[in-house]
Amino acid sequence: MTLAHYLFVSGILFAIGLAGVIVRRNIIIIFMCLELMLNAGNLSLVAFSRFQVANGLPNYNGQMLVFLIITVAAAEVAVGLAIIVALFRARQTVHVEDLNSLQG
Repeated sequence: MTLAHYLFVSGILFAIGLAGVIVRRNIIIIFMCLELMLNAGNLSLVAFSRFQVANGLPNYNGQMLVFLIITVAAAEVAVGLAIIVALFRARQTVHVEDLNSLQG
C-alpha cells in the first residue's frame, strides 16, 4: 500500500461525507457525515505521518494532531447531540427544512 492508496480512500470518504451533508435532510445524518469528513482528514494525516520517514523513524506529528482532532470531535459530538435533542424536544422533528429559525 502506498500513500496514494490512503489518500484515495481518504478522498472518497470525504466526498461521501460532503455529499451526505449537501443531499440529506435529517440533521442526525448530516452530523454523522460531518464526522465522516473529520475521519477522512484524520486518515490523510496519519498516512502523511506514516510515510514521512526521517532517520529511519516515521514522523509522529500528524498522529499527535489526530489525537487532538479526535478529542475535539468527541466534545463536538456531546454538544451537538445535546443541541439536536433540545431541538427535537422543542420542535418534534429533526428535518433541516423544518428548523428554519432559532425561535421556539
